[in-house]
Amino acid sequence: MNDQAETFDFQVETRQLLQLMINSVYSDKDIFLRELVSNSSDALDKLRLERFRNDDLDVDTSDLHIEIEVDKTARTLTIRDNGIGMSRDDVVELIGKIANSGTASFMRELKEAQNSDTGTEELIGRFGIGFYSSFMVADKVTLLTRRAGEAQATKWESNGEGTYTIEALDSAPQGTSVTLHLKPADPEDRLFDYTESWKIREIVHRHSDFITWPIRMAATPVPAGSDDETDGAKPGDEAPALETINSSKALWARPAAEVTDEDYSELYKRISHDWTDPLETIRVQIEGTLQYQSLLFIPAHGSPDLFTQGAKRGVQLYVSRVFVMDDCEALMPTYLRFIKGVVDSADLALNVSREILQKDRQIEVMRRRLTKKVLSSVKDMASNRPEKYATFWKEFGRVVKEGLLQDVTNRDAILEICSFETTHDLTARTTLREYVERMGDGQEHIYYMTGESRPAIENSPYMEAFQAKGLEVLLLTDPVDEIWVDAIPEFDGKRFQSITKGEIDLDGKEEAGTEAEREQRQEQFAGLLSWMTTILEKDVKEVRLSSRLTVSPACVVGDTDDATPALINMYRAMGQHIPQAKRILELNAGHQLVTGLRAAHAERGDDPKLAQTAELIYGMALLAEGGQLDDPSRFVHLMAEHLGQAL
Repeated sequence: MNDQAETFDFQVETRQLLQLMINSVYSDKDIFLRELVSNSSDALDKLRLERFRNDDLDVDTSDLHIEIEVDKTARTLTIRDNGIGMSRDDVVELIGKIANSGTASFMRELKEAQNSDTGTEELIGRFGIGFYSSFMVADKVTLLTRRAGEAQATKWESNGEGTYTIEALDSAPQGTSVTLHLKPADPEDRLFDYTESWKIREIVHRHSDFITWPIRMAATPVPAGSDDETDGAKPGDEAPALETINSSKALWARPAAEVTDEDYSELYKRISHDWTDPLETIRVQIEGTLQYQSLLFIPAHGSPDLFTQGAKRGVQLYVSRVFVMDDCEALMPTYLRFIKGVVDSADLALNVSREILQKDRQIEVMRRRLTKKVLSSVKDMASNRPEKYATFWKEFGRVVKEGLLQDVTNRDAILEICSFETTHDLTARTTLREYVERMGDGQEHIYYMTGESRPAIENSPYMEAFQAKGLEVLLLTDPVDEIWVDAIPEFDGKRFQSITKGEIDLDGKEEAGTEAEREQRQEQFAGLLSWMTTILEKDVKEVRLSSRLTVSPACVVGDTDDATPALINMYRAMGQHIPQAKRILELNAGHQLVTGLRAAHAERGDDPKLAQTAELIYGMALLAEGGQLDDPSRFVHLMAEHLGQAL
């Protein structure tokens, strides 16, 4: 005999919460099903654990599952499980008194979220109110439950208008069923028709596909006379058989020996929407005080929006196999934004918000470990799978080098996996480690030059002495190279040295070079250097002899700490004003144009055409480095005049 149903009033805060649910304050109402399925999964987990703990518990655990039933005629949706179930006291405590779960705090944060850009749906579940999300889509909810090992069942029912009823029943199946009496569909309010089988399957596939337990639903019936049997039900069947609609294949939770490359590729293509196989698969399994599992993928090619501002990035976040977030940026640094994959943790709240993720200590620990794992995997790839590494660097090298500026902690690890074009080899790239190993006796610096392309750098006047002496130079052609080389002083104790800045003394590498010869040469050209410094004082701060030129007459260099013209142009393009510092003009003392000018200046120092020649030498040096003249018309006029006089 059933006891008479008792009616109870909701507490004031609970009533306010229900009104928020009923009035649909959430933009993504589909998550109600995720919450109910997650509750059922927890109930099944608890039953299995209780069965292990209590040998006297007489329950059948051979077919634990979740079932979803749709009744189009009655417009009801039922989610049931054969899990642990609840007693009357459990229902009163867990369902009837949600104010104990922090409703006041929820209401306060909800108000703050509505006044900001935070998605309000992220708040559901953080305060234990997942069950009440049902009222977003239903105008009445009926819960029927019986705890495993007990005979009496309990029925809870409410229309969300201020009261609920609890009734004791003599019998009911073990477990819990929640029946939603659905509101009419309202597409404008994003309230869909949840009696549509395809919609339920889509939500399960998106949010609950990796739940451990099978989620079953009747196969979609096919009208009689139809030849379409693809949905699992034969034409004309009145009662389609149940079919499992989730995959339950959480590959990251399965032993590696049981997972094939095809399985990994299938998962990668599903989460990345890519059509090619991943370049590399990285498994991560951490146990201890913080437990999580992860499957990360390095794509075989970069996406079109890799360098687009505001493009979505990050990996998928799961909590106990329940999908929570599609693009969790907090788990992966910006310079690894090409990484795809999933991270699954049982130690996070089901609906943790993006703001909390950015501040959460556990998330920060996970981020550090995942970053180190990716970098170590790339290093291993470079050592053992060079062809794959070459593809990786071609596609993502520019992005990875951003980490040299963003991630000081892992800077050394990033430098280890970087590779660069080099004068040592016309086709193969080199790592910094390989460069250092090839350095000759007495070489103290890692020489480099930045530029737009390899040919532009190789044909630059700055390369002449290095090519003549067989000194290796790194050829840095990515825009980010202009920035990071100034921010990082050294690698493995060897300082980086731009061949376009500062004084570079390569005479020590020459067998015939002596200090006496240098001093004599300096004395011979002292007058010319002083005079040219005065003539060109508007453009340069000093004119001096060069040790880096063998063919060209002159080049323009900066001081060691000066910004390069290319870097200044980059900052100006971004709207940042960087003052242009005067640079240094270096002359090749062995070039006939320079020696001829020295002799002419010694004979007729007041000849105005000599000043024009000095101006032309500076202009040619500026053009040779790819710079721009302040007055191109004047330069062309002077050049034409001098050429005409030479004929």
